[in-house]
Amino acid sequence: MPGARITSGERITLRTVEREDVPFLQRAFANPEIRYPIGNPLGNQEQVEIPTEDDDSDQFLVCLDDGRPGQPDEDDVERLGVVYVGDAHYRRPELGYWLAPAYHGQGYGSEALSLVVDYVFRVYDHPAVGAGVFDFNDASRGLLESLGFEEEGRIRRDRFIDGAYRDTIQYGLLREVWRER
Repeated sequence: MPGARITSGERITLRTVEREDVPFLQRAFANPEIRYPIGNPLGNQEQVEIPTEDDDSDQFLVCLDDGRPGQPDEDDVERLGVVYVGDAHYRRPELGYWLAPAYHGQGYGSEALSLVVDYVFRVYDHPAVGAGVFDFNDASRGLLESLGFEEEGRIRRDRFIDGAYRDTIQYGLLREVWRER
């Protein structure tokens, strides 16, 4: 059964990630179109981590559904991807996100990230939120920049991905810049 609805936008709903979502997550992490751009290792279902009460992160399942509160039927929810808020409780939150390739380029990522930025600035008292993107991920860089994120730095040869060392580009978005939008 899909997790509880946290918030909804015009087209998508953000829900809690539940144990029942693990098969979707594991298949996505095995897909090279997702695994390489986010730098995830290949793993089986037992290795997929679901946030716990002790975890210092918030994780949201991006869904297409009717957006009503409560528990929809499994058949009424289409899973698109995940948005992750790391280090939320003790320092500047760091966003991570991905959508299944079938949903790329349709505006779902922009809507999901906007909902999560609103959530972070409503729930946590931090002056900014950040996100790291690999240098080859032009679509993700464009998404962040379209939402007002600015490049703050680069970690050269940060990760070995798909046969090459890649730079990580760090982005940040200030609370007041978000409010002015």
